[in-house]
Amino acid sequence: MSGLTLETPLPALRIQRTTRTLRLGPLLAITFLLLVIVAALVPQLFAYSDPLAIVPRDAFHSPSLAHWFGTDQSGRDIFSRVIHGTRQSLFIGLAATAIAMTIAIVLGLLGGLGGARVDRGVGWLLEVLFAFPSLILALLFVAIFGSGIGPLIVATGLGSAPGYARMVRGQVLAVRNAGYIEAARALGHPPLRIILRQLLPNAMRPLIVTLTMGVGQAIVWASALSFLGLGARPPAPEWGTMLSMGRDFIANAWWLTFFPGLFIVLTTLSTTVTGRYLQQRLEGRLS
Repeated sequence: MSGLTLETPLPALRIQRTTRTLRLGPLLAITFLLLVIVAALVPQLFAYSDPLAIVPRDAFHSPSLAHWFGTDQSGRDIFSRVIHGTRQSLFIGLAATAIAMTIAIVLGLLGGLGGARVDRGVGWLLEVLFAFPSLILALLFVAIFGSGIGPLIVATGLGSAPGYARMVRGQVLAVRNAGYIEAARALGHPPLRIILRQLLPNAMRPLIVTLTMGVGQAIVWASALSFLGLGARPPAPEWGTMLSMGRDFIANAWWLTFFPGLFIVLTTLSTTVTGRYLQQRLEGRLS
């Protein structure tokens, strides 16, 4: 027999239904992402030491109760650096995804609404960009415009944009002749209002899931560029930079690269699991 009765309040019914629907994997992923967001906003809640403080006598301490993730070659606390690094890594991922989506919306709208010639031009441009791996495009941009957080964000966004643009174009083509769009045109609404209030919101709804997973992918690409010395400059507490700084000592101090790498993997995995869970929920509602 079920534990629900006729007297069970409606909010309790919703909570029990959500708990049954939210399986262990998505629950852990969402919980981890929430902790990452909190750490990015208020890192002092988790780490009390200065991530840039140099303490030579504490150099290369292995993980212990005093230093949970150990210390690096300058005696800096790795746990504090990883926690403070969530802000920069998450900001890079979100900003790069926002840039990629802005470019994708412009190209997708041009391709979907600009007529046959414009659509062919946008399609040709996307094919050319797809001929190069996304990471190669990002590397090329950084090589031309220099390293640093700003070029790193733009480079990562440019590398992600072609894939998003193709999806946006497909969604625009799918909804541009929908009944509510035709009704808005019949009522005499200006084209810009139709695009902003009817077309874009409905075209973007299925892409929210892709954007969730895209943030994790952007963090991986940005970390790869930082690992190559093309991103944040040492000793900034950024996960890719920490990997780059610790690779020369990996044989004797494994913790220098293990914990930043672990957080990159867990964050990427969590965004992927959360995105797939949202996709299943969205498909379930549509069906």
